Amino acid sequence: MYGESAISQAGMNLAYRQPNVAAKNARAGETWEAAKDFEAVFISSMIQPMFESLETDGMFGGGQGEKVFRSMMVQEYGRKMVDAGGIGLADKVYEAMLQAQEGK
Repeated sequence: MYGESAISQAGMNLAYRQPNVAAKNARAGETWEAAKDFEAVFISSMIQPMFESLETDGMFGGGQGEKVFRSMMVQEYGRKMVDAGGIGLADKVYEAMLQAQEGK
């Protein structure tokens, strides 16, 4: 009788903790995405000056449309660089964010 009670109690404790674990994992996933987004913005801001100095083709290029497109392209380059491994900034930012969330 005691063994069955302990097992059912353990099962209840596990069932109670699972939502908390799932919520923690979801927060960790959101935190990782935020860290990757931060690295993408950082990389984009680092490579933006390279594209500002490029000349545009007068006949088919230039204007406000190209300015908008170019900034979007640089942002996407930053995202793709992070997806390919990045520069390691997201790892450090992620660790710092987790420590801040845990209050350490």
